[in-house]
Amino acid sequence: MAQQIDLGIEGMTCAACVSRVEKVLARVPGVDAAEVNLATNRARVSVHGDVELKALTEAVSRAGYTAVPVAQARPARAEPVWHLVVSGALTLPLVLPMLFGHAFMLPGWLQFLLALPVQFGFGARFYIAAWKGLRGGSGGMDLLVAIGTSAAFALSVVEVVAAWPGETMHLYFEASAVVITLVMLGRWLEHRARRRTTAAIEALTALRPDRAHVLREGVEVEVPTAELRVGDIVVVRPGERIAVDGIVQDGTGSVDESLLTGESLPAAKEPGARVTGGAINGEARLLVEATGVGAETVLARMVRLVEDAQATKPPIQRLADRVSEVFVPVVVGIALLTFLGWWLAGAGVPAAIINAVAVLVIACPCAMGLATPTAIMVGTGVAARRGILIRDAAALERAHAVTVVAFDKTGTLTEGHPRLVALHPAPGVTEEEALRLAAALQAGSEHPLARAVVEAAREVVVPPVSGMRALPGRGVEGMVEGRRLVLGSRRLLDETGAEPGALVEPDAVLAGEGRSVAWLATADGQVLALLGFGDAVKPHARAAIARLKEMGVRTVLVSGDNAAAARTAAAALGIDDVQAEVLPADKSARVAALRDGGREVVAMVGDGVNDAPALAAADVGFAMGTGTDVAMQAAGVTLMRGEPMLVADAIDLSRRTWAKLRQGLFWAFAYNVLGIPIAAAGFLDPMFAGAAMALSSVSVVLNALSLRRWRPAVS
Repeated sequence: MAQQIDLGIEGMTCAACVSRVEKVLARVPGVDAAEVNLATNRARVSVHGDVELKALTEAVSRAGYTAVPVAQARPARAEPVWHLVVSGALTLPLVLPMLFGHAFMLPGWLQFLLALPVQFGFGARFYIAAWKGLRGGSGGMDLLVAIGTSAAFALSVVEVVAAWPGETMHLYFEASAVVITLVMLGRWLEHRARRRTTAAIEALTALRPDRAHVLREGVEVEVPTAELRVGDIVVVRPGERIAVDGIVQDGTGSVDESLLTGESLPAAKEPGARVTGGAINGEARLLVEATGVGAETVLARMVRLVEDAQATKPPIQRLADRVSEVFVPVVVGIALLTFLGWWLAGAGVPAAIINAVAVLVIACPCAMGLATPTAIMVGTGVAARRGILIRDAAALERAHAVTVVAFDKTGTLTEGHPRLVALHPAPGVTEEEALRLAAALQAGSEHPLARAVVEAAREVVVPPVSGMRALPGRGVEGMVEGRRLVLGSRRLLDETGAEPGALVEPDAVLAGEGRSVAWLATADGQVLALLGFGDAVKPHARAAIARLKEMGVRTVLVSGDNAAAARTAAAALGIDDVQAEVLPADKSARVAALRDGGREVVAMVGDGVNDAPALAAADVGFAMGTGTDVAMQAAGVTLMRGEPMLVADAIDLSRRTWAKLRQGLFWAFAYNVLGIPIAAAGFLDPMFAGAAMALSSVSVVLNALSLRRWRPAVS
């Protein structure tokens, strides 16, 4: 049986490291695939059969890195600040001549003493990492830095030792020291920036309270949340975070679920209402029966989904990985050719070495390894905080290209339960009278249409009813205010001998709209009113459809409802196309047909079990979080609120994330495509090459972090 093993990887510095670790893990017997993320320093390994953890960690160790179970992984540590300060202090005197002229040039022996601790003290990490990589059969950024700075340092030492007294020396101690200091600074800045990409998971994890109050044998006690069990009655005091998923047993108040659903307004809660762990209780004391605890809560599943999305790679990342596999050997070859070319051209060994060093230093594969995962991490993190859960990077990649969105109707664009949408009283009868008489007949019924009538009559005084009797398949009858009344179908109306009279035309209009109707009449044949029922559209559904159109996305309604009801809903919402009376088994085929032979990228939005095949068949499935678990399992994106506007938000965020990802990859390649020839041509000093190399990684991460400023459309 296939399973996944997550590992923490220590010692990686660039995309070449990522490629090497993936290769050695993939060679372990029983491993199907391995994906390594440079931004999180984690590996996800898909295995079948009995693959021992030891076999995986030993394979990584042979490659020159360290692997541990993800639970034991230590957070990546930033460069100690004092290292930077001391290295910078030792390097500064070496660069003073560049800033203020030859008068500040130090003697060769003093330059040697200043550069020595930088090269072999603070720079020891590059030698160690490079050796481990070579021993494992790979090279990376550390190898390039080690070779380049060693060449500059060794050339300078030779000049100091071999120079005659009074002879002008060409020293490059400042080049090696500055490169090492700048690389250290770049890693420190990069680490600080990368830490911010994990803010979403940290924020979600922080929502889990450590302790909770629970009733045990009628006594309120405080226990660790790890000890809570399904069925416990949890006491949630005002202002506390709710520790479990559950159902309110006692208390009425409001709960802030904004960090879980993105909904800014508190949600009203009363006995029978569901609450989600991690939400903040408002002003009332609530007693909540736990239905989900620990790893089975909505919050825990959200964290896992975000982690899963951040652990996966979109197909575009494969290009960067393939390039990084051959990158370091190619760069070393270019550096060697640069040296030979300048030497043969008569420039002299020192100049040839320095130009080769510049090639080695400018060529950093770090940015290529960071461009994709940082954009994915920030994008999925921002989405999660706005109530949009993206299952994997592939879903994020497909979502940006969506051209057609197919919507289910009931529960997706509409509320999912009927409402009284039309009330036509007969001549001589007022609307209020018709409503209170109908509500009296429906007061004790649990039928959906009955609840719609009672809901509509909340503001009127409903008289008592007696002699209530259900008429199977037709309606109900009962005594109200001394009259026997009936409420039900046209068949029931015909049985009383009543004629619709002036209500014939409204009946035809409602039928044309696909509405359900009920007739209110007296038992002796007098028509009192016609009631029309429909599934009301969600408040912001029309605005969501309009926004999708502004984004250039075509909308289609794919519904099992009758054609008239589907057309009415589509017209009210402004949807482009309608496909009605579609059986659940046929929805997936309709979605496939919308692809138009691959010319369109289709998203499906649904919430029910019957939508699951269509969600899976679409290029991207969007499941309403208010729907069924089956739908959410089949979809690539889950919308924590049953809000259609989130579909447009998700597509917009995907487009912006994809733009940042492409920008990152473009600049990562551009730094090298432009920098290497400039360095080889002798126009780039190693110090500036080191600065540019550090800047490439930092700029790619900061560019991805700008996604955090994204805000959803106001709905």
